[in-house]
Amino acid sequence: MSFQAYIDNIKTKTGKSPEDFKKLAEEKGFLQNGQLVKSAKATEITNWLKEDFDLGHGHAMAIYATFKGKTE
Repeated sequence: MSFQAYIDNIKTKTGKSPEDFKKLAEEKGFLQNGQLVKSAKATEITNWLKEDFDLGHGHAMAIYATFKGKTE
């Protein structure tokens, strides 16, 4: 599955885009000014995405990758 397919499936499932998740992550303290906070751990973030949005591990990692700047 391509990266874009992951993002499209997440949007279909949750109604949220990577930008929406970035805003939510800022509210949770995982991002600051669009950048990952050094103390934020990948596991913390993926667990949040799995629990609150019912994402699988691969989909949660795709959102985490967008937090790190990946777009493809």
